[in-house]
Amino acid sequence: MTVTYHDSNARMSQITVHNGTAYLAGQVPSDPSADMRGQTEQVLGKIDGLLAKAGTSREHLISAQIWVTSMAEFDQMNAAWDGWVTPGRPPVRAAVEAKLAKPEWKVEIMVIAALPEA
Repeated sequence: MTVTYHDSNARMSQITVHNGTAYLAGQVPSDPSADMRGQTEQVLGKIDGLLAKAGTSREHLISAQIWVTSMAEFDQMNAAWDGWVTPGRPPVRAAVEAKLAKPEWKVEIMVIAALPEA
């Protein structure tokens, strides 16, 4: 059983791959001055890049976990998500309100994706 680790430091990896499945760490926005939709779009862009690095894409998502700091802004997050997710291939998903590690972050998203069959 082989596990590969990508973009790692002493604390964590951004990607682990095992048995045809890519697991991404929770992703947060690079520019926290953006509104909820803007922060979500930043996070989804980071996810696209990491999925590509792992050899997969959003078309192969299995699961998503989403944390938002305010359900009052939930619709903004969903607007970005709905424009990004592959039509007809949405992953299972959970979304909850939570306090994030930095107060300026409004959203964090963590996904799991299958690697496409060769």
